[in-house]
Amino acid sequence: MDTPERARFGWRREGMWRRGIVIAVLAVLLALLMSLHSEVPNRIGNLGSLLETFLPWFGLGVPLLLVLALVRRSVTAGTAILLPALVWINLFGGLVMDKNSKGGDMTVLTHNVNAQNPDPVRTAKAVMADGADVVALEELPETQVPTYVSRLRDAYAYHSVQGTVGLWSKYPISGVKPVDIRLGWTRAMRATVATPNGDLAVYVAHLPSVRVKFNTGFTANQRDNSADALGDAIAGETLPRTILLGDLNGTMNDRALSPITSQMRSAQGAAGDDFGFSWPADFPMARIDQILVKGIAPVSSSVLPATGSDHLPVAARVALAP
Repeated sequence: MDTPERARFGWRREGMWRRGIVIAVLAVLLALLMSLHSEVPNRIGNLGSLLETFLPWFGLGVPLLLVLALVRRSVTAGTAILLPALVWINLFGGLVMDKNSKGGDMTVLTHNVNAQNPDPVRTAKAVMADGADVVALEELPETQVPTYVSRLRDAYAYHSVQGTVGLWSKYPISGVKPVDIRLGWTRAMRATVATPNGDLAVYVAHLPSVRVKFNTGFTANQRDNSADALGDAIAGETLPRTILLGDLNGTMNDRALSPITSQMRSAQGAAGDDFGFSWPADFPMARIDQILVKGIAPVSSSVLPATGSDHLPVAARVALAP
């Protein structure tokens, strides 16, 4: 027979397993949604890509459901919540561990500076202050290019701007050319950087923006087509060491970027200490600014402070020496 104390707090043996069935079902559905995210189709409004863009945030459902289970005093719900918790840990637990290490041969940085940036001088100073060896800038309006060139000149002896993307380097660059990502104008480029440890192929890219619209869903088709083209260009690269810097308008979880991500490693995933969210700058919710490598070992990765852009700059230190 239950004691009065147990009855008062509601943990009666005959009820604690029957209560909270709806919460338990929601927990199971959340676990299935996270574990089977790749099965959510993109045919209707690119729902799969939209889900994968914000997939880490689905983990917030775990503490919410846990609170509801405690309110309902349900052992059934509390047990079921272990499922989405374990799925989230399996998917993202490794990302929240600090994998930064010391060493490396060079530091690279990428930053979408925002075409409507009201203070490009401040942004240029912030970029230069980080001391990276190679810097990629995206969304460069033609009217602001002279500002960035003049402000970065003292730190970077070599640079090239192609369309709305640019590359600044402390090491000589050659073989500069635009990369066709099927837009009709230039938002991607390729260059060879002659580092002290040998030549490095550097790609800078700004894939088309995506939008979430009520009537059409996640409008990402143009971005997806550009990702296919960029993936083809990288697959055809002849240098064994390649790095991609840029705003890909998508996360590493987004299947639509698989033509790129299937052949390259994320510096943040390999050597960062958290999710590395970079956008929007005021309240980062997704990492769409990427540093991806092939034939190179990431050593550390970080997100840098705001510069006045709507994106945060991201940087990584990499090891080039064999």
